[in-house]
Amino acid sequence: MIKALKKYFFDVLTEDDALDRACRSIPDTACKEVAWNLRINICNGAASKLAEQVAGPNLILPWLFQLLGTPVWMFGFLMPIKQSFSLLPQMLVAGQIRRLPLRKWVWVGAGLTQALCLLLMIPAALWLSPVAAGGSLLGLLTIFSIASGTASVAFQDVLGKTIEKGHRGKLLARRALVGGLLTALAGLLLNRFRDAQAELTPVLLLLLTAALLWGLAALFFALIREMPGAVQGGRNALAEARAGLNFYRHSPGFRSFLVVRGLLLSVELATPFFVLHAGQVLQLKIQDIGALVIAIGISHILSSPFWGRMADRTSKQVMILSAQIGALAAFLAVLLNLLPVHSLQYAGYLLVFVLIGLAEAGVRLGRKTYLVDATPQDDRATYTAFSNSVIGVVAVLSGLAGLVAQWLGVTAVLLLIGLLMSAGALLCRQMPEAEAMLA
Repeated sequence: MIKALKKYFFDVLTEDDALDRACRSIPDTACKEVAWNLRINICNGAASKLAEQVAGPNLILPWLFQLLGTPVWMFGFLMPIKQSFSLLPQMLVAGQIRRLPLRKWVWVGAGLTQALCLLLMIPAALWLSPVAAGGSLLGLLTIFSIASGTASVAFQDVLGKTIEKGHRGKLLARRALVGGLLTALAGLLLNRFRDAQAELTPVLLLLLTAALLWGLAALFFALIREMPGAVQGGRNALAEARAGLNFYRHSPGFRSFLVVRGLLLSVELATPFFVLHAGQVLQLKIQDIGALVIAIGISHILSSPFWGRMADRTSKQVMILSAQIGALAAFLAVLLNLLPVHSLQYAGYLLVFVLIGLAEAGVRLGRKTYLVDATPQDDRATYTAFSNSVIGVVAVLSGLAGLVAQWLGVTAVLLLIGLLMSAGALLCRQMPEAEAMLA
């Protein structure tokens, strides 16, 4: 069994079986580039995805805000800032990226910017008052998120240029799998920090570790062998917006994709509300955040190979199934209120976090693979930026969910999230497959 597991993870890391199939239809020289790019891309994904979990706005930054004693209203801005500022500015950069023959350097610069933002959070947390520290952290998170959105556009373009269709889903899955393994290990380490007098120290160490990981991820992405691409058709933000609107008007399939993606955004915004609800139901201590990180890591480990294989066959089905799993997690969390035994509630909530991790990983992988497979290379950056900018507006409006939680309670928010996920699954069934989106 041990030998079989070793072989499995070696195949996951090296992509040997997929490389053999990919190399059948291309020259030997090109195959070497594919092999190199797959492995380097997986290394980049392992570093960046671990960094996202080690210091992200869904679990770790709320923990830091609580330790610093920042005002409660600042908590509500973490995920909306992360989502909206990752998405809205992409229209500004998509046209400029098209002017560059090599787009990987955009990702490298964005990765280094994210590393710098995390490093600057450390002195802000140490030396500023709670209000000033909270405001500074939100400001740095804004810059961090803009860099993240810029990297997203560049990544989609580089992925389409360097990895053949039919292998992109597997690549994204292997990135998530390796990141999930490392995330689970990070959660185990978090559980070791139980000294209430030294809680701030491990959080700051996590910020430092995440910054180093983003730097490492930038180094790996710089090593990708990208061939120069076409630079014609670069547009400013206004022209890019017009082009995106033109695509929107003339493509019913693209419009359907945007509606579905807007509904499935609830999956990606849900984690802080699950954390808040778990705290209310279970009276969790701050150290228990490690168990939640482990649950999310396990979900990525379990789901990544499955989602990757399915996405290369039908990314639409990945989004449908992910939305259904997310809805199940939301409704299950609500039902845990009715259980009389604390241990059963605790075990049930760990299952909830595994399910929401499965759903989040599937939604992200499914929508990315769908859009890359559906769009032509020359216009891929425009499609990506326009869709992300539209969803960014939706993400800004999602900040109202905090008001719903304030007025009606977090249970009402979870019910709303479950209904949105269910609606997304239903509408996704009516959406065309990726190959037919622009038909």
